[in-house]
Amino acid sequence: MRSGSSFRAASPSTILLVDDNTDGILARRSVLEELGYKVIPAGCGSEALKLVEKQSFDLVITDYKMSPVNGLELIKRLRENGFNKPIILLTGFADNLGLKPDSTGADVVLQKSANEVVTLVRHTKRLLSIPRKPPASQRARARKVQTS
Repeated sequence: MRSGSSFRAASPSTILLVDDNTDGILARRSVLEELGYKVIPAGCGSEALKLVEKQSFDLVITDYKMSPVNGLELIKRLRENGFNKPIILLTGFADNLGLKPDSTGADVVLQKSANEVVTLVRHTKRLLSIPRKPPASQRARARKVQTS
């Protein structure tokens, strides 16, 4: 799988790539590393949660169908624990189950398809280049510090 792009990440953003399919991990990791990203793989949602406790990630890309913690449960737990970085949910079931960003907690829901690599690369670049607002609680603390 080649990205077909000359884009290289300006600074190596760190991506957590979660999938219980080793072939999926290898293929996506190869493309993302070719673009200059640092990619840390996790074989399941439980492993991903442990990694997020120990390390900072700029983006999480997770598969939907995994066990024992599936992609939706992973996203829910990450958001509950204050993870405010972007998340991409990959699934072959997006259309069938009606999975959308507003119903999943993900920033992007991608349907697995023949165009997956191109779409994944496009969304990864977009999500990692957008300056993201901190959560409201962090903005409130910053305002409080500025007025003190």
